[in-house]
Amino acid sequence: MSNKPSHAADLRGLSQLTVSAVTGVAELAEAVHLNILQQVPAPVAQPLSRVASLVYRGVRGVTKLVGGGIDSALGKLQPLLGEQQGWAGREALLAAVNGVLGDHLERSGNPLAIPMRFRRDGKPFVAAAGPGGPVTGRVLVLAHGLCMNDLQWRRDGHDHGAGLARERGYSNIYLHYNSGRHVSSNGRELAERLEALLADWPVAVEELVIVGHSMGGLVARSAIHYATQAGQDWPRHLSKLVCLGSPHHGAPLERGGNWFHVITDASRYTAPFSRLGKIRSAGITDLRHGSLLDEDWNGKDRFAHGGALPQPLALPAGVACYALAATISRENGGRNGRLAGDGLVPLASALGRHDDARRQLAFAAERQAVVHRTHHMELLSSPEVYRTLLGWL
Repeated sequence: MSNKPSHAADLRGLSQLTVSAVTGVAELAEAVHLNILQQVPAPVAQPLSRVASLVYRGVRGVTKLVGGGIDSALGKLQPLLGEQQGWAGREALLAAVNGVLGDHLERSGNPLAIPMRFRRDGKPFVAAAGPGGPVTGRVLVLAHGLCMNDLQWRRDGHDHGAGLARERGYSNIYLHYNSGRHVSSNGRELAERLEALLADWPVAVEELVIVGHSMGGLVARSAIHYATQAGQDWPRHLSKLVCLGSPHHGAPLERGGNWFHVITDASRYTAPFSRLGKIRSAGITDLRHGSLLDEDWNGKDRFAHGGALPQPLALPAGVACYALAATISRENGGRNGRLAGDGLVPLASALGRHDDARRQLAFAAERQAVVHRTHHMELLSSPEVYRTLLGWL
């Protein structure tokens, strides 16, 4: 599949999502209908249940038949229409859809699923060509967060990566990936892609630095773990890892989403609606407690409430690791400011702090920083954050 945008491919992807949505709503309505009929006397309920099931089966069948026809027609049109430049807002919308439904898009082969790749200025990065500036031996990889894309490192006219390339001589490269996949799945693939990237680097690699915003920091930690486990070469070049607002120990908003289906499961009448809470992607549920490894989810119900915490994973040995956290409160904001953090990630989580000593991440005191009156997204444009990065790098 081509990585370049195509109107036909976008329409195919949206068509497939529409079919999934309609069939999902039909299944939800059927479940509610049948649960209600369970309270009706059997002589009346049984024939009604059979009729209801027949009707809903017909709705699903017709929807899939029509959807299959549309998909087939668009598939034939795609080569004729060719590749397009894309429409305004496409990248941001696609990133958001992948963040929420990315694992489903990948499983179903939906053309809207984002393939992992390195880019610069929204174009595929090829080390030999080095678009956007000369290739140096100092490699800087920037990994975006959930529901985002590589272009969103530029915010309010500022891009940390471009600034560090200009002032510190780095070759800035941006990871573009499907943030709805499991963090560990993205981590494994990133490890492989970094191995290939540095193997093809046209000049001697002096150092590799990774800067991850939010989920990007977790993906980077996972990648380092799997690369070390596989004996890959690139970790020996890795000198520094910087995490900007990364939820090392999870984010409360995902835990709130998990409560939704726990509550709705409590009644047979509301139980079907718990499916709505289970639409969210594997990437989102990994943010409940900061899951980085396959063992955290493989063979387990990722929506189960009260399950075991993820496997502890220490910071990588031999790498200078930095944590930068933000809080929306003033400097003397007190307990509320610590809990609120940057509006999405609490301070303790972003700094790797945990009551359980086994889970505490050993960021050295001089490699931690907190910025105040700053929201999670403002970490990408804050002058104070940029000054801190210049000092660390």
